[in-house]
Amino acid sequence: MADVTGTTGTLVLAGTPIGDVADAPPRLAAELETADVVAAEDTRRLRRLTQALGIHTTGRVVSYFEGNESARTPELVEALAGGARVLLVTDAGMPSVSDPGYRLVAAAVEQDIKVTAVPGPSAVLTALALSALPVDRFCFEGFLPRKAGERLGKLREVAGERRTMVFFEAPHRLDDTLAAMAEVFGADRRAAVCRELTKTYEEVKRGPLGDLAVWAAEGVRGEITVVVEGATETGEELDADELVRRVQVREEAGERRKEAIAAVAAEAGLPKREVFDAVVAAKNAARTGQDQGKGLA
Repeated sequence: MADVTGTTGTLVLAGTPIGDVADAPPRLAAELETADVVAAEDTRRLRRLTQALGIHTTGRVVSYFEGNESARTPELVEALAGGARVLLVTDAGMPSVSDPGYRLVAAAVEQDIKVTAVPGPSAVLTALALSALPVDRFCFEGFLPRKAGERLGKLREVAGERRTMVFFEAPHRLDDTLAAMAEVFGADRRAAVCRELTKTYEEVKRGPLGDLAVWAAEGVRGEITVVVEGATETGEELDADELVRRVQVREEAGERRKEAIAAVAAEAGLPKREVFDAVVAAKNAARTGQDQGKGLA
């Protein structure tokens, strides 16, 4: 797909400030002024940004957010195929990182359209660097599920993760999330809550998850990024009987077997299948013993 000259356009993903507008990448202003199309998560925020930078957009401005992302992507791909330079910006940080963008990037790549980026601020990397936790290996988990049961399930899945973990969270759910993390990861697991990064009231609260949960119960405002220490290597090798015992303890506490197996596997750093097989083998052995007992009766 291309215009009459055989040339396709370029999709530009541009990072925007996560707080302080002075952090805007130098290239951002030039791209905003010259793009043929500017796709913005919130056109009002875009207007405030251009005013703060002292510039004006000359291209067509369209909204591109979660609600219309699927419907608007073909339109933007068509513009790119016609030779347009399309700039994608979100409210803060890099597009496609817990923000709109992935669908458009995938669709553009599928049509052999060039995709490039204007690197910019990132709440993930900023929080990670400020956390005072290990940064040599980390993973980004985004937002946790809103429902309590689903949130606990997701946390159990990553309970054995050795890398430092980074999460986004809404301020009104922070206390519940930290309490759930303390329950699943352990109250002593180190973490950092980074609030309002690069803004006037920036705050980084570091400490054990249990203490942070108590602190957050009083109410926290602003944009939140949570960084949690990875699980430590215990060097403990668990035999099949111990794996089964731990699953049984969790089941007796009210967890479903599937969830209990996933949690024990994460704790032990083992594939879920290995724990599942141990539970099935124990169940079969118990049934065989019962049958033999009946035969002797």
